[in-house]
Amino acid sequence: MSIKILEKTDDSMRFIVEGITPSLANTLRRIILSEVPCMAIDDVMIIENDSILHNEILALRLGLIPLKTDLDSYRLPEECECGSELGCPLCRAVLILDVEAKSGERTVYSRDLVPEDPKIAPVSGDIPIVKLAPGQRIRLEAYAKLGRGKDHAKWQPVSACAYKYMPEIQVDHQRCNGCGECVNICPKKILEKDEKGRIEVKNPLDCALCGDCMSVCPQDPPAIKVNGNENSFIFYVESVGALPVERIINEAFKIYDKKCSEFLEQISVKINVPKKDENNQS
Repeated sequence: MSIKILEKTDDSMRFIVEGITPSLANTLRRIILSEVPCMAIDDVMIIENDSILHNEILALRLGLIPLKTDLDSYRLPEECECGSELGCPLCRAVLILDVEAKSGERTVYSRDLVPEDPKIAPVSGDIPIVKLAPGQRIRLEAYAKLGRGKDHAKWQPVSACAYKYMPEIQVDHQRCNGCGECVNICPKKILEKDEKGRIEVKNPLDCALCGDCMSVCPQDPPAIKVNGNENSFIFYVESVGALPVERIINEAFKIYDKKCSEFLEQISVKINVPKKDENNQS
C-alpha cells in the first residue's frame, strides 16, 4: 500500500491510496466515522436556566458543539477505573457556563463556555447557543467525555469522509472524430480540444466517473472509455476541528490493526481447542 497526499489544510486532506481493495477502503471510511473517539458534552448539570429553551434542548445544543480533543490525556469512560457516573479527571472534562443579560438582550456563544482544562475547549467561539432577554440568566456545569460516532453523531471527528475510485480515462484518437460532444457535456470540465482538434484529458483526478462522455459519443463503441481502478482510491477527509486530520487517519489505522489482531487471536484460540473424543464424552 502506498499513500500520496494531494491537498492538505489544517482541517482537511485529500490523498491517494494505492494497493488496497474496495472492502479495505470502505472499512477505513467506516472506522473514521464511527470508531475514532473525540470529546463532546454528554452530561449537563443545570443550576439556573431562565432562557426560552427547555433544559433538554439547551443540553442538546451544548452536546453538538465540537470540542478540541486530547487523546493522550483522557480515557474512554468504559476504560477508566473510576466507575463514576460523571467520571473523574482522567475520563471527563468540565466546562462552566455562567451568563446573565443585565441591561439588554444578549446572545450566548460557545466562547462563553469556560473550560477547566484549556485543551478541552470549543473549536470555535462563534457558535450561538441561546439568546437571553434582559434579566435572564444561565448557570450550568457541562461534563465532556470521549465517545465514538457509532454511539452518537456528536462524537464523529469528521464532517466529511468519502472516497472514489481512481479515474482511468482513455481516448481512442484513431476513432475519435473530434466532434466535441464529450467536452460540452462533461460536468467537471476535464476534457478539452487542443489546437489540432484532438480531445485531451486535463485534471483526470477531478473526474466524477459519471460516464456522460461515453453516452454522448456518436461512435459505437464510444471512442472514449472511463473506468475506475478498483485498487486505487482518492480519499477526502475533513475534520470538525476536534482532532488534526492526520491524527484522525493515524488513529483509524491503529483501530483497524487492533481489530485485525483481536480477530486473529480468536481464530488461533478456536483452532487450538482440542476436539472432544466422541468415545469418551461424559
